[in-house]
Amino acid sequence: KLKYDNEIKAKEDSIKTLQGQLKDRDKDLDTLRTQLADGNKDNETKISELTTQLEKLQGDYDTANKSYKDQLKKQSYEFAVREFANNQKFTSQSAKKAFVQSMIAKDLKMEKDTILGADDFLNVYKESDPDAFVVEQPPTPPAPAQPLPSFGQPTPPTPQPSEQDEFAKLFSFDGVR
Repeated sequence: KLKYDNEIKAKEDSIKTLQGQLKDRDKDLDTLRTQLADGNKDNETKISELTTQLEKLQGDYDTANKSYKDQLKKQSYEFAVREFANNQKFTSQSAKKAFVQSMIAKDLKMEKDTILGADDFLNVYKESDPDAFVVEQPPTPPAPAQPLPSFGQPTPPTPQPSEQDEFAKLFSFDGVR
C-alpha cells in the first residue's frame, strides 16, 4: 500500500505542479491578450497620429505649393509688365517706374506670355498722364542751304611811301600786310 500511496502522492504533487503551471499559463495568456488589446489601441493611436501628421504635412505642402505658384505667377506678370514698358518711350525713368507700378497694381489677366488689355491700359494711361510719354514729332525738313559767306574784296596794295614822308623812311614802314 505504501508504494501505491507514494505513487498517488507523487501523482497528486505532479497534478498540483501541472495545475500551477496551467494557472501561470492562463495568467500569461491573459497578460498577452491585454498587451495585444493595448497594442491594438496603441496601433490605432499611432495610426491616428500618423494620419494626423500626414494630413498636416499634406496641408503644409498644398499651402507652400500654392504660395510658390502664386509667387511665380506674380513674378512672370511683373516681368511681362516691365517688358511691355520697355517697348514704350517715356520722358523719364520715374515716369516709366510710375507706369510699371500702376500696371502691376491693375493686375491684368495674362494668357501665356501676353497681358490681356495692356494696349487699352496704355491708351487710358496716355490720356491721364500725357507728359509721361515722348510725343513723336514729325521730322522737320532740313533748312534750305544758305549761301556761303562772302568775304569782301581784297584790299588794294599800299602805295610805296613817297620820298617826302620822312617818318616812313626812318622806319621802313611798308604798311599793313
